[in-house]
Amino acid sequence: MARICELTGKGRQVGNNVSHANNKTKRTFLPNLQNVTLISDTLGESVRLRVSTHGLRSVEHVGGLDNWLKKTSADSLSLKARRLKRKIEKAQVAA
Repeated sequence: MARICELTGKGRQVGNNVSHANNKTKRTFLPNLQNVTLISDTLGESVRLRVSTHGLRSVEHVGGLDNWLKKTSADSLSLKARRLKRKIEKAQVAA
């Protein structure tokens, strides 16, 4: 499983460890991913996603999963999140 946030697309970054003697060795910075259950108000069901803590705070700030998916382009979303976005849009049109 890739270490990528399913909502924001945030992934690993590459940098250097720098020692006291200024030696540089490659290292990776991994995002803080959490397995969370988010509730869709439109669908009335819960969805399990692997989300970074930054993404989770952003979802809460916008006002929930439905609002987040509505404003976010599908390019940065995972396949699971894209399907969920499409399902929510269809439910909102039907209502």
